[in-house]
Amino acid sequence: MRIALMRYKSPLGELSCVFEGERLVEIAIKERPLFAPTGCQLVENSGLKKELHEYFAGRLKRFSQKIKFISGTPFEHKVWRALKKIPSGQTRTYKWIAEQAGSPKAVRAAGQALGKNPLPIIVPCHRVIASDGSLTGYSSGGVKVKELLLRLENPDA
Repeated sequence: MRIALMRYKSPLGELSCVFEGERLVEIAIKERPLFAPTGCQLVENSGLKKELHEYFAGRLKRFSQKIKFISGTPFEHKVWRALKKIPSGQTRTYKWIAEQAGSPKAVRAAGQALGKNPLPIIVPCHRVIASDGSLTGYSSGGVKVKELLLRLENPDA
């Protein structure tokens, strides 16, 4: 399968979007993507660019871009799929994610899986918060990025 790279300038900084065929497999925020070999083909995916533009303008609530997980364990995949159930503008706890993944006691493991999410923004790990309501770490740019994304999705909160 061919690997291709698309760059997108966002309010968070440059996003590197890696595709395997038509499916998005990674988004790296302000860093080098893991799954894009040096010299891979650069592409213009106008569909994803349009969706990202609409999302950052506060008008898109759900992405339609096809995705594929090319890394991760079966448990991590369950966690990442559970993230897609969280509506835009809402948050859930790490405990909720662990429960949705079928392992209610694996709260720490769920948190570690979130840190390995290869598709931030599209697979919205920024919508997960601590049980006390506080914003905790966000491996894709830190808590400030997480806060910005949550404010973007729910400006009235």
